[in-house]
Amino acid sequence: MNGASVAIVVGIVVFAIFENALLGGVIAAAMMTNIVIAGLAGVLVPLTLEKLDADPAIASSIFVTMTTDSMGFFVFLGLATVSGLVG
Repeated sequence: MNGASVAIVVGIVVFAIFENALLGGVIAAAMMTNIVIAGLAGVLVPLTLEKLDADPAIASSIFVTMTTDSMGFFVFLGLATVSGLVG
C-alpha cells in the first residue's frame, strides 16, 4: 500500500510538472513493478543463497541491489518504449 501510494503521488507530480499523463503513468507503473521485483528478490535471493550453503547475510545485499537497480532500469525503459514515449 505504501508503494502504491508513493507511485500514485509521483505519477501525479510528474503529470503536473511535464503535463504528460502518459509519462506519469509510465513512471507510476515502473515504480510499482520495481517494488514487486524488489520484494521478490529480497525473498528469493537469500533463500537461494542459503540452499547453496552461502551466508545470506553477507552475500544477498549486493544481489538484491543489483537485481532491483537493473530491472528497474529495464522496466522503465521497456514501458516507455511500449507506450510510445520513445523510439
